[in-house]
Amino acid sequence: MPIVRKESPMSWVSAVVYGIVLIAGLYYVVAGLGADVRPLRTAGFVACVAALFALEPAERRCGAGRGTASAFLLVRLALFVAVAALDDSGLSRALFVLVPFAAYLAFGRTVSIALAALCLVLLVCSYALWVPGWYTSANYVADVLMFVIGLVLAIAMAGIAVREQQARARLEESLDEVTSYAAQVADLSAAAERNRLARDIHDSLGHHLTAIAVQVEKASAFRERDPHAADQALADARSSARHALDDVRRSVGALRDEREGRTLSASLAELVDRAGDDRLQVSLVVDGEERAGDNATVSALFRAAQEALTNARRHAQADRVSVSLTFGDTETRLVVADDGRGFSTGASEPAEGFGLLGLRERAALVGGLARVESQPGAGTRITVTVPAR
Repeated sequence: MPIVRKESPMSWVSAVVYGIVLIAGLYYVVAGLGADVRPLRTAGFVACVAALFALEPAERRCGAGRGTASAFLLVRLALFVAVAALDDSGLSRALFVLVPFAAYLAFGRTVSIALAALCLVLLVCSYALWVPGWYTSANYVADVLMFVIGLVLAIAMAGIAVREQQARARLEESLDEVTSYAAQVADLSAAAERNRLARDIHDSLGHHLTAIAVQVEKASAFRERDPHAADQALADARSSARHALDDVRRSVGALRDEREGRTLSASLAELVDRAGDDRLQVSLVVDGEERAGDNATVSALFRAAQEALTNARRHAQADRVSVSLTFGDTETRLVVADDGRGFSTGASEPAEGFGLLGLRERAALVGGLARVESQPGAGTRITVTVPAR
C-alpha cells in the first residue's frame, strides 16, 4: 500500500529545500562568485527549479498510487540532475537528499535506504571521475560527510512522518469503531426497550382489552334474556378498563420519573404505594445512603421492581410482597419477594410469561445481574444487583 497522501510532509519539505537551492544559486551568480556569468545557463537553472515547485501540486492532484509515485520520483530525479548540472555553485546536490525522503513516503524504509546508498555512490563516483584526489581535500570530504548526514536526517524525518500518519490513521479507525459500537449499543438499547414495551402492551393492555371485548359481547348477547348478567358484564368491562388505565398511568409515570431524574427510592415508594390494595400488601425497606446514579441504572432497577410487582399481582396469586433496596459501597441491590404460588425454575421455566428475559436484559445493559429463586408453593424471590455508579 502506498504511504504518500495529500497531507504528506513531502510538499512543504521539498518547497523549503527548493527555495534554499534557488536562493543560493542566484546569490552565487549575482555576487559574481563564479568564473563567468552565463544568462542562458542561469535561466535554465531557474526554469528547472520552477518545474520542481510545480511538480508538487501536480503530484497531489494525480493521487497517491504506487505507479504514480514511481513516475513522479523519476521525473523529480531527472530535474535534480538538470538543476545540479546547471548550477555552478555545486550546492544543488543537496536536492538529492529528497530522493530517499520521497521514496520512504511512497515505498517504505527499505527502498529509501537503497536509494540513499545509490545517491551516495553516485556522488562519490562523480568526485572520482572529475575531481582526482578529492579524498585528500578537506572540502570534498566534508561535503561527502554532510551529504551522508543529510541522507540520514531525511530518512529519519520520513520515518517520523510515516509513523505519525499511521498513528493518525489508527486513531481515526479507532474513533470510527467507537462510533460504530456506540451506535450498536444505542440500537440494542432501543431494541430492548421496544421488546419490553411490546411485552407490557401484550401482557397488560392486551389482556385488559380482550377482557373488555368479551364482556361487552356478553352484555350485548344477554341484554334481552338476562339483564342482570348483562349489567354484571358491563361492570366487569368497566373494571377491566380501569385496570388498563391504571397500567397506562403507571407506565407514563415511570417515563416521567426517568425524564425528571427522580431518585430511585422516591420512585419505588410511589410505585409501592400504587401497587398496594386490599388484595395485595406491599412493603418497602430502603437501607443505606442513596447516591446520585445515572438514568439507565435507575430505570433498570425501577423497571425490575415494576415487573416483579406486576408478576406477583397477575400470576403469583400473592398476598404479600416485600421490596428491599440496599445501597452499598460497590453495588446496589434490589430484592422483591412474594408469598405466591411460585414456579419451577428448571429447564421448563416460563421466562417469557413472567417477563424474566426483559428483566435480565435491562440488568445486563447496566452491567448488572438478575437472579430468580422460586419453588412451587414457596413464593418467588427476584434479586437484581448493579454496580454502584
